[in-house]
Amino acid sequence: MDTDKHRSELGTKNPTSSYLFFSVPLCLCGVVLFLAVNTSAQWVKQNVDTTASLRGLSVVNDKIVWASGTGGTVIRTIDGGKTWKVIIVPGAAKLDFRDVEAFDADTAYILSIGNGESSRIYKTTDGGATWKEQFRNKNEKAFFDAIACLGRNSCVAMSDPVDGHFLLLSTASGGSKWEEERNRMPDAKDGEAAFAASGTCLIAQEMRERPHLRIFLVSGGTEARVFRGLSTIDSGLFWQVVDTPVTRGTAGSGIFSVAMLDDKNGIIVGGNYEKPNEAKDNLALTTDGGKNWKLGTGLSGYRSAVSYIDRSTIIAVGTNGTDISRNGGKTWTKIGSEDLNAVAAKGKRSVWAVGPKGGVYRMK
Repeated sequence: MDTDKHRSELGTKNPTSSYLFFSVPLCLCGVVLFLAVNTSAQWVKQNVDTTASLRGLSVVNDKIVWASGTGGTVIRTIDGGKTWKVIIVPGAAKLDFRDVEAFDADTAYILSIGNGESSRIYKTTDGGATWKEQFRNKNEKAFFDAIACLGRNSCVAMSDPVDGHFLLLSTASGGSKWEEERNRMPDAKDGEAAFAASGTCLIAQEMRERPHLRIFLVSGGTEARVFRGLSTIDSGLFWQVVDTPVTRGTAGSGIFSVAMLDDKNGIIVGGNYEKPNEAKDNLALTTDGGKNWKLGTGLSGYRSAVSYIDRSTIIAVGTNGTDISRNGGKTWTKIGSEDLNAVAAKGKRSVWAVGPKGGVYRMK
């Protein structure tokens, strides 16, 4: 689903001189601590020569970051943001690349959205100098939203429901061949779809325990559900679907993004894109691998993307700003009002976000 279609007191006392002597320094210390916490994280806008609306984002490490967006645009830095290469994929100037999956300075997949042939997958192995079109959608009912990869060779891409089921493609050959998955997914409900808002409505996760692979797909619209694809060596990929307490019921509401810290702990965010300042039922957490989701609070509005920075630090972004949690999602603090679409991190030293009008930001 294309989200661009759905614009989204202190009490007083009569203190003694002794009380004043001790309380004032303590109070000042508290103010200093408060300011330190709230100014320790802030976005620094990067100088990138593009006006594309950016939604795809892939952070490889401290130096290498890829992003993608409208006008067939892909951008890349290999020096931590000091310089950026702006690429227009040949023959794709009318496409909107909503997702990018990168592995190093040379190798990346990009996925464009849209009905019919507008949904495509390209790959580069030379840093964007050349691109090979690997897949072009021929199904007029399909609208692809995101791509997720476990490695250079194994990836999966998804479309909104076709004939009552989310449509999935997969490759185990680096994209030389994409095949439609035999559909074992539970039925999609009428009006249920996924959001192509940040490329994070679909993620793939390698597990430490069996089953060895999980795919998470999150939905919105009339529903707000989490589809868990579980893969084992013996039985292949099978699916479970879980309802969540996240808001739903309109074309612009539901779950927009999912992130998993490990086999057990994860987070989903969303809300109502058409009411960006509405901070209700837009966050849920799991501690059992996605079998159950408990409603959380603290986000200051609709959020289109979420990412773990480390085991306790989580960051979520949306059209009215950024929220950060330093205790695993229990409480949140708003740290900026930049209009952002996507966020991704590789540790505290490499936290990035992208947004409209060529907006690229690094967290300081």
